[in-house]
Amino acid sequence: MPCRFSATPTTWMSFCFAVLLFVIPLRSSSADDWPQWGGPKRDCVWREDGIVESLPPGPLPRVWSTPLGEGYSGPAVADGRVFITDYQPADRQERVLCLNAETGKVLWQHAYDVRYTVSYAHGPRATPVVDGNRVYTIGTQGDMFCFDVEQGEILWKKDFVEEYGTALPNWGMAASPLVDDEQLITLVGGSDGACLVSFDKMTGQELWRAIDDPAVGYAPPVIYEFDGVRQLIAWHPTAITSLNPQTGEKYWEFPFDVRVGLTVPMPQQQGNRLFVTSFYNGPRMLEVSSNPPAAKLIWRGNSDSEKKTDGLHSIMPTPIFTESHIYGVCSFGQLRCLDAQQGDRVWETFEATGEDRWWNAFLIPHKDRVFICNEQGELIIARLTPEGYEELSRAELLEPTRKVRRRLTIWSHPAFAMQSVFARNDKEIVRVNLAAE
Repeated sequence: MPCRFSATPTTWMSFCFAVLLFVIPLRSSSADDWPQWGGPKRDCVWREDGIVESLPPGPLPRVWSTPLGEGYSGPAVADGRVFITDYQPADRQERVLCLNAETGKVLWQHAYDVRYTVSYAHGPRATPVVDGNRVYTIGTQGDMFCFDVEQGEILWKKDFVEEYGTALPNWGMAASPLVDDEQLITLVGGSDGACLVSFDKMTGQELWRAIDDPAVGYAPPVIYEFDGVRQLIAWHPTAITSLNPQTGEKYWEFPFDVRVGLTVPMPQQQGNRLFVTSFYNGPRMLEVSSNPPAAKLIWRGNSDSEKKTDGLHSIMPTPIFTESHIYGVCSFGQLRCLDAQQGDRVWETFEATGEDRWWNAFLIPHKDRVFICNEQGELIIARLTPEGYEELSRAELLEPTRKVRRRLTIWSHPAFAMQSVFARNDKEIVRVNLAAE
């Protein structure tokens, strides 16, 4: 039976105005961009003001939706543009697309031929990086491009396999590159000590190379400051390595032989501590010093099995690391809280996720709350505290489209910018306004 809404003209106008406030994009003076993996500070934290306190139930209304092909890469949002990559199976091409952030209209695109040799051959993995008038992308098979953001002109490019002899990891090139001053630093996995390479971001000329580990892994490189000393942290399948970000000189290296090379979640810093988590081998907590730079193990998980876990065995999502606790998604979907001092489990729940192997949900802190994008395509606002999981609201963001085992999933990290969430599946990319009224 159809639902009928009866109201006076005044109440009807009020209702329409309330809906428009949620749908129409609102750009305030405090609005931020999300120009790279992890956001402006590469820490997966959303800091914008004026965000909704709760979500309406059901499907979230879109500001826009734009058709898109297959892919795991997240969007980057900067200066009114959205950059995303996808794969067109019929043409066997990967594409780089630039969209208008207000309308979703495609401003330019670049397609290039690709022949996949990796597992899960369903599109690019690495989030684009925007730096001023340039955007950098890396494809599944190691095709790296530097584009002009306005016209999409190729300014320079690299083929990792052809130029560096890269032995592609099982699931393809996934780590998003890092811009630091005049450098573009990225995992290459090449021979002759070129696991990590620094390029001149303007010309593509190699500046330095470091780490003799052809098993490149998947974790994005990141720079942290320990007691005033900037350290470039690269977590690759045989070790966690700290380098001088200007020269590539090795500061210290902590051996960590990770099964199947599954170094995926980005290492997280809190004070002088550094935390990593892997699917099979579990977590490691290091204490980092700077004079001289060094690292030592504080604690580790006791399990090397993804099934019988005692700590945190994340497959993809980067955990939240606070002064006292760690929050993350474990190997079979358990949202867990660990005591950061000893690594003991405090609580776990499946309420925000589901229970199966390789389950995934992305955790994005925002002030005293956390926005959770789970693989079912739901957006959740919750509070995560040592006392437990408190769900505040939940809504439908996107349809899950990629079949994994017996379920449909979304394994693409969203972007939070312009008081909105930008998210994609294998069919579309959408913008949903999250500005408060």
